[in-house]
Amino acid sequence: MLNKDFKDIISNIKDEIKTTQYKVAVQSNISLISMYFRLGKILNDNYKYGNRFIDEVSKDLKIEFPNSTGFSVRNLKYMKKFYLEYKDDELMQQLVAQVPWGHNIVLMEKIKEKEERKVYIEGILKNGWGRNMLSIQIDNGYHLRIGASNNNFENTLPAIDSDLVKYTIKDPYIFDFLTLENDYKEKELEVAMLNKIKDVLIELGKGFSFVGNQYKLSVGEQEFFIDLLFYHLELRRYIVVELKANGFKPEYAGQIGFYVTAVDEQLKKEYDNPTIGLLLCQDKDRLTVDYSLKSINVPIGVSSFEIEKYIPKDILDKLPTEEDINLHLEIEERGEKNE
Repeated sequence: MLNKDFKDIISNIKDEIKTTQYKVAVQSNISLISMYFRLGKILNDNYKYGNRFIDEVSKDLKIEFPNSTGFSVRNLKYMKKFYLEYKDDELMQQLVAQVPWGHNIVLMEKIKEKEERKVYIEGILKNGWGRNMLSIQIDNGYHLRIGASNNNFENTLPAIDSDLVKYTIKDPYIFDFLTLENDYKEKELEVAMLNKIKDVLIELGKGFSFVGNQYKLSVGEQEFFIDLLFYHLELRRYIVVELKANGFKPEYAGQIGFYVTAVDEQLKKEYDNPTIGLLLCQDKDRLTVDYSLKSINVPIGVSSFEIEKYIPKDILDKLPTEEDINLHLEIEERGEKNE
């Protein structure tokens, strides 16, 4: 008992330290972003001193605070822009203060509409995206894909869960880290996804935990195998994923519906929420999917997916390498200098 009590005490201490560290980090970021906002206001209000004003401010700040970063001319200009972007929107001021400065720069540079920025801020906070991942998600149109699947969640889930589940699923999924030859089979797609399971989990989103592939379910005297089975740690429910290397067919909805029911009956515990199905097809006709889901009484989402287009080796060998391109650019650069 003493040993167990000691471990519990140590665990509580560690949890308290981690919680406090997180709070300090969040508060530190909010304070930094708030300061940048105020500096942006000062820079904007005094821009009457001319184009060299920010240059001179940058020089003075670097002398005064030699161990601090963030006072370059470029960064000061971002502060001014930051202030101008949000000076009349208190709600956005509160939202952007929750994400790091580098992320805010990416948002200002790549997204013009504030409503779209809100979607990405929520994505950053929910999924913990780094700056590079944020850029990738923007380039892949995350704000257009999130919640865009065909689904029957409104009819099969409580209202409190429906939107939460809906905005956990995207359409299409971008698996551009997978390269498969044309006319690939479902098994090949599954194997490719397993080989890149970390990347798959990142694209699926935070909360997805991999349970297994070809997961066996025994129903009556028959055995059935689920392509991929996940458990979502935040939604507290199993997610059955079926892969189709072709377009959607109505019978696919019945198949995944059967798997969802079987998981609910055999795996789901009292504390788990109802299982949902996610059918991934190469393409789909949205109206056909909607018709098919109307007769299904378990929650299912249907999304398409995209993978990197396969380039045959004989063509790939003829393409210029990175070294060829760099050499060509160097020759061009030398030519321009000689002119």
